[in-house]
Amino acid sequence: MINKQVANAKEALKGLTDGMTLMLGGFGLCGIPENAIAEMVAMDVKKITCISNNAGVDNFGLGLLLQKHQIRKMVSSYVGENDEFERQMLSGELEVELIPQGTLAERCRAAQAGFPAIYTPAGYGTEVAEGKETREFDGKMYILETAFKADFSFVKAWKGDAAGNLIFKATARNFNPNMCGAATITVAEVEELVPVGSLDPNQIHIPGIFVQRIFEGKDYKKRIEKRTVRQKI
Repeated sequence: MINKQVANAKEALKGLTDGMTLMLGGFGLCGIPENAIAEMVAMDVKKITCISNNAGVDNFGLGLLLQKHQIRKMVSSYVGENDEFERQMLSGELEVELIPQGTLAERCRAAQAGFPAIYTPAGYGTEVAEGKETREFDGKMYILETAFKADFSFVKAWKGDAAGNLIFKATARNFNPNMCGAATITVAEVEELVPVGSLDPNQIHIPGIFVQRIFEGKDYKKRIEKRTVRQKI
């Protein structure tokens, strides 16, 4: 059994350099690889392209990289609650590619499976389809979307073992499983790292073959992006 465990985020990010393309799992603040992101901030890596559903909020997660202008381009499905993301996009400081959420997920999964491209009906007849190949199947029009190409994929899981097997918890699964194995190197940070053989094989969401490095994270904040409470009657 190959031991893929590394000591910490610093070891996990070895080889990450300026100008690389990165996939980052999570949805807003849910299931984001926050230890890996914090290490990127400390490394001061520049001109990176981030493929992530959105950038969360201003002062946490990818928002920290945006604050330091470390991100050259965001490939996302929406801006979300991040005011700095919006400001940089509107001012032209940040290159942004907004694509349908399902298309983003499937382009990750295509890369994971080794498919060069997919056909999807999402966005046909809109500016999303401009300059792209289209084709009709059974009377319905589809757009050809290419699989993503990334240098690193960073995901966050609930539990994992030294072989890289992963279990995600509830909605923190989101984009994380599709990004495993979808880049040259997949780095998984987990809340709990257990010995090989401790995980029930029937509960494993992603097998270790899709993961190259794994480490146990620390000091997870588990913040709530937008808190809604019931008014007292």
